[in-house]
Amino acid sequence: MTLRGCASAAALAAVSLLAHAAAAADPSPPAVEGVVVTAARQKAQVLLDRRVYSVGTDLRSGSGTAADILSTIPSVDVDPDGLITLRGDPNVTILVDGKPSAQFSGAARGLSLLQFSARDIDRIEVMSNPPAQYRAEGAAGVINIVTHRHRQAGLSGTADASLGDKRRFVAALNGAYGVGRLQLSGGVTLRQDAKERQVDDRRTAVDPTTGARVASQETIDEHFKRLIPLVKVGLDYAFSDSRSLSLSLSHRELTGDRFFGQNDRSGPPGGAATSRSDRHSQGHEWSVDNAQNLRFAQKLWRPGESLDLFVQRSDTRERERYAYLNTAALPAGPPSRDTLRLSLDLVTVEAGADYVLPMAGGRTLKVGYDFEGNANRFDNAGANIDPVTGAAVDNPAITSHFRYHQQVSAAYGQFETPLGAWTVQSGVRLEQTDIHTRLLTGGVDGAQHYFRAYPSLNVTRRLSDDARLTLSVSRRITRPDPQALNPFIDSQDTRNLRAGSAGLLPQDTWSYEIGGGASVAGQTLGLTGYYRFNRDSVTDVTRVISADVVLVTKTNLPRSKAAGLDFTAGGRLVPQLSYSLSGNLFWTQIDASGLGFSGLRETLGLNAKASLDYRPTGADTAQLSFTRTDRRLTPQGFVSASNQVNLGYRRRLWRDLSAVVTVTDLFDGQRFERIVTTPTLQDRYTRHQFGRVGYFGLSYVLGGPKKPRASGFDYDP
Repeated sequence: MTLRGCASAAALAAVSLLAHAAAAADPSPPAVEGVVVTAARQKAQVLLDRRVYSVGTDLRSGSGTAADILSTIPSVDVDPDGLITLRGDPNVTILVDGKPSAQFSGAARGLSLLQFSARDIDRIEVMSNPPAQYRAEGAAGVINIVTHRHRQAGLSGTADASLGDKRRFVAALNGAYGVGRLQLSGGVTLRQDAKERQVDDRRTAVDPTTGARVASQETIDEHFKRLIPLVKVGLDYAFSDSRSLSLSLSHRELTGDRFFGQNDRSGPPGGAATSRSDRHSQGHEWSVDNAQNLRFAQKLWRPGESLDLFVQRSDTRERERYAYLNTAALPAGPPSRDTLRLSLDLVTVEAGADYVLPMAGGRTLKVGYDFEGNANRFDNAGANIDPVTGAAVDNPAITSHFRYHQQVSAAYGQFETPLGAWTVQSGVRLEQTDIHTRLLTGGVDGAQHYFRAYPSLNVTRRLSDDARLTLSVSRRITRPDPQALNPFIDSQDTRNLRAGSAGLLPQDTWSYEIGGGASVAGQTLGLTGYYRFNRDSVTDVTRVISADVVLVTKTNLPRSKAAGLDFTAGGRLVPQLSYSLSGNLFWTQIDASGLGFSGLRETLGLNAKASLDYRPTGADTAQLSFTRTDRRLTPQGFVSASNQVNLGYRRRLWRDLSAVVTVTDLFDGQRFERIVTTPTLQDRYTRHQFGRVGYFGLSYVLGGPKKPRASGFDYDP
């Protein structure tokens, strides 16, 4: 099979940096000659209220994105458009260093996952039943992306350069300088990406006017290229051993061109087409993400007692411009032109305080307050071009202006205590939510106000030094996406209309888990059973409007259930070969009787991941990984399964220089297929994203003190 490119990354940089930091911050006594002691962070750790995954061993950590890294985490899946699911549920809250960000909120989240550099990620924390100190948003749980924090004296840094096919490249320079109580850090990254995808939508619908069955097909071939520069700076200053201040700023832009060709045809099933048309688009997209974070930490009188204050602001702005040429072959007609402008502005402001009080007997009390405010502006403007004068004439079927404002005020209390062999963490989070919406087109207002309590309980029992039992329960909420509350019928795609609903309710979820983990003969094993009960979950419903036009709206499901078994295994098969295996055997049930469809629908499936890590020498590492996502149930059908295989190889050329080759989606398996079956509609929608991407790259670690290595090569950070 021919690779469509070469590629890169280099995880050795992270290793060397940490080794330098350790030497500078904690000098060790003279070593006994001939003996070298090394330690590596565990790749996965099970803690009381979360699972923590180190990501430095993935060879895509240099050239890849957050979506690439998250797709390797057990029970987490990311599709080609950046849609993330946890145990098959897309209602996931993504945090960065424990706090929300505009770039991972609303409609911009998927694109942000495809832009966020994997090089910045230190570890991933997965909390399916998070403690009370974290926001209650997200029925499936919370995924916290923890970024690298520099704690090293002197100058250090990394330089990375990777080349891929179709003019893809990644170039990054990151550095830090520490002197006394001051630590400065910063980085510059420039990424160029290119994507191609094809859409084939075949449907047979009953014309609501004539009652006749009509078959139609829509095909789209889409190409786009994006250039993504990123600049970030950070400052950490310790006023004393008990007081510190941290400031971080980041700015990321995206700019690129987007083209597609669309062909539509329709006619009687099995007969000749009675309608054929083409639609060609030339577009340009631009977006910017900014974030500013300020944190103050004060250690108080008792050992471990602390007060943390924080305030942060983040904003996301998107602008898209498209020009269309429409031609009709059957029935024949003159060509026409139209334009579309899309704008999104999202601003998130959050402030809060966290107080930690250690108590006698190993007990700990945490209390805090958190305020979050979101302001969204959605502005779509469409126009038809007059064929004679060339003037743009406003198209009211596309032009709309929608505003969304949300404020959430939360207070929490959390208590952790040992009880013999048990450790118990209990808490409650109280949230007041106020939402206001306004569709300026037509002056349609909406509002929601509610106060709810969200309890949580996490319990663990250590069975031995290598085994533990965990239990947890929590109540969660999933608020509808802002755009899902917009009742305007969006006609951007003339055959696939979309509209939200101002009356959508938030989803209420109760989640239960019991699990355990152990190390047996050098192998790490884990098993977790879970059950989730949902009320008022938000889902899509497709209805036939005319012979070849459907309307996709949002509505609440009365109830749904999910249950399953998560399993993990990992270890060494031989000294040079290690493996990891994980999966989610799941069952889901949907009650769609209140939507006019058949009553209870259910399915059983298995999502699985497996990887091999081969290190024949101290300078060579090869990786092979496989991911399968099984089919997922929807109220009117299902989403089919998909598979992906990734390869990687790294060669350490010199002490601080390494070369990496990676190939993502070796067999081009990123196919999304959605089936809808109702009495009036049979629809098979297939989207194939050409995901096979190769990179070749070099990574160099510069600066920092040197210390001897063990003869074996381990690049766990």
